[in-house]
Amino acid sequence: MKTKLGVIAAAALLWGSGARAELVDRVAAVVNRDIITLSEVNQRAAPELARLAGEKDARRRADARAQMMKQALDVLIAEKLIEAEIRELGMTVSPSEVDEAMADVRKQNGMETQEQFEELLQREGYTLKSYREFLGKQIARGRLMQMKVGPKVKVSEEDLKAAYAQYAKLEGGEAEVHARHILVSVDPKASPEQVEAAQKKAQAIAEEARRPGMDFAALAKARSEGPSAEDGGDLGFFRRGVMVPAFEKTAFALKEGEVSEPIRTNFGWHVLKVEERRAVGVAPYEELRAKLEQQLRQDKTEKYIDQYVQELRQKSSVEVKI
Repeated sequence: MKTKLGVIAAAALLWGSGARAELVDRVAAVVNRDIITLSEVNQRAAPELARLAGEKDARRRADARAQMMKQALDVLIAEKLIEAEIRELGMTVSPSEVDEAMADVRKQNGMETQEQFEELLQREGYTLKSYREFLGKQIARGRLMQMKVGPKVKVSEEDLKAAYAQYAKLEGGEAEVHARHILVSVDPKASPEQVEAAQKKAQAIAEEARRPGMDFAALAKARSEGPSAEDGGDLGFFRRGVMVPAFEKTAFALKEGEVSEPIRTNFGWHVLKVEERRAVGVAPYEELRAKLEQQLRQDKTEKYIDQYVQELRQKSSVEVKI
């Protein structure tokens, strides 16, 4: 089930036991007086690292792993810098504000009872107490960003029209595809060995799906572990920007009737078949205006947040140890 619990380290640490155990508590970075451990970096990077299971080239796998670890460490450093700024400004979040946010998350995830909600939190690696702490930090960070970044984010009519012109140029005559998929699910906390076993299972399904005369919809009903199995894995028609990047890239590269190699997402391994492609026109400006404005605001907000974090980093003591 896809949840809206925020940015969560959903997978288990990928480090083994024994000889490597002593690495877990190494210091990865020191931010002012706050320490970030290697185990924290591994935990934050774990969902991305799990996707490397299918990479056969050792050099590329090592390079990708190093990049993912660096990105995870940069995020943790940014969080420490922001938390320090929140403390310095004396910003606080009241219990009632956290209660309201908890109720909103529970509603978004369709949890009718408190027991269901706590089970969901447990599956994502949280206790009720730790998730309240997480939400409190998120609320404070949002408030700080609104104070420091919000006033800089402005979107003019000229910006919107320029974005629409670019969109129309890129999307004019763009196709949308009708696809089906078969999912071999992978637990977020699965080990690399379990991820690889699931990939092999998905590869066998892909080969089976390519057999002459094979009914992909029937195969999906029988073999898929996803919620669309009952509908024969039917995803309907969709355009670019709807699916996760890896899934979308494959879908738009396939020809009608082609079956993909297994595709890795947070849910597991997918085998995809494109049933049909069709060209679609570009929606009028007024219809897309609100969506374009939202996207531009998001892009500008991310840009100014990056700038703000860099300013905090320049005036702080940040020592990277790995």
